[in-house]
Amino acid sequence: MKHAFAIALGVALAVSPSHSRAAAPIGGSADTEARTLLRELVAIRSAKGQGQVPTIAELLAARFRRAGFADADIRILRTNRDDGEPIAALLLRYRAVDPNGARPIALLGHMDVVDADAARWQSDPFVMSERDGYWYGRGSADNKGPIAAIASTLIRLKRAGWAPRRDLVLALSGDEESGSKTTMTLVRDPWLQGVEYAINGDTGGGQRDADGGHPVFDLQVAEKTSVSFKLRSRNRGGHSSEPRADNAFYDIADAIKAIQHLRFPVMIDHANRGMVEGLARDRGGELGAAFTALLANPADAAARAVVERHPQDAHVLWTTCVPTMISGGSARNALPQGAELIVHCRIFPGVAIEAVQAALVAAVGNPAVSVEIDAARGSSPPSRLRDDVMDAARRALATQYPGVELRPSMSSGGSDGRYFRAAGIPTYGLSPMADIRPVDDRAHGIDERLRIDSFDKALPFWEAFLRELAAAPAGTAEPAATRRSQ
Repeated sequence: MKHAFAIALGVALAVSPSHSRAAAPIGGSADTEARTLLRELVAIRSAKGQGQVPTIAELLAARFRRAGFADADIRILRTNRDDGEPIAALLLRYRAVDPNGARPIALLGHMDVVDADAARWQSDPFVMSERDGYWYGRGSADNKGPIAAIASTLIRLKRAGWAPRRDLVLALSGDEESGSKTTMTLVRDPWLQGVEYAINGDTGGGQRDADGGHPVFDLQVAEKTSVSFKLRSRNRGGHSSEPRADNAFYDIADAIKAIQHLRFPVMIDHANRGMVEGLARDRGGELGAAFTALLANPADAAARAVVERHPQDAHVLWTTCVPTMISGGSARNALPQGAELIVHCRIFPGVAIEAVQAALVAAVGNPAVSVEIDAARGSSPPSRLRDDVMDAARRALATQYPGVELRPSMSSGGSDGRYFRAAGIPTYGLSPMADIRPVDDRAHGIDERLRIDSFDKALPFWEAFLRELAAAPAGTAEPAATRRSQ
């Protein structure tokens, strides 16, 4: 799926004079207004416990009103966390002119951030600062940079008088990082019930070399399911001066060793095949050959052994489970009456949670150790590939990153996309923000940053991408997965 393009994308929407009037690109890549919006968003500490998510929703709603969107097309959905903290989601409808049956497209993102400890940052995480071609600030990459680019593009298109042939519905959640209550509210909203598919600007994204070469972008079509299991051992305990062979800690220790050796099967489908093919090319050598061998024969034990030595890549091939927390005992001089172990699993799409639970029970092989679901995020099916989305994304990316490669991908992390997929809305994670491999992966971490040129390139990308998708009449796109192996 590697293609080199040198395309200047200019999608003509000459359906009416109002369409042709806005067909030319609106502006240059460095949009001062978009940069200002990002700076304002970063300054709002929209982390859990701060009560500031509604402030962001109100700021964006005011911007949309000033751009000419009607009050009836802007809605703030207000609610509270269980502890009473106010949170909110934001909906914006960009109305089509004569949609003629074309179904809407949803655009997704989130307004909240993981909190930051200012004492550990080089600069104030909630004051966007510029250094060495980067903007530093909490949320600059996850997810305020992407939503600032999307929102600014919609504002510019509205001011220019562009009229799409299908509705665009911007749906921004307010607690993606901490519960997703607003996301679950969004998927039930009437404005989103009839959408054909969703584009999630919080996932996907790209990487390139320090010199700008070898740009590779992901189109996320699936996410692993995040599940924590609690393993519990109970014991009658006793005095520590009289140790016995039966001991709650020994049970848990044996369980840990069993899980260390537990292996889930290699799985290849349309969500990760392109990733594995790309890894084979990118890594080369013994590791690249091992990926290629597993594509041909997922049961190749020798190839798997090579891949397992590279966990940063290997996780795309199978379900993973790992112990993450342990607790137990009541006194220094007493045998433990109980011990508990948390095992966190990232489950391959399509694999049932109950099947993983049964695998853990079988691996532990001790009826004295129970295995229960402790916490689970919603599972979701992979989204089928669509040629119209893939092709439009590739063309729009190529205008900013010549020679770009676009790969379908599966995420080990979670996003709002899983709730939309679970609700029957195919969702495609796509962001035109490109990191420099491997130094720029700082989301949720210290000194989170976003390349300035990457943000500037995102603006013309979104304009070209949305113009093409919103110009396509309904029912013209055959899901690519009907012609590809799943």
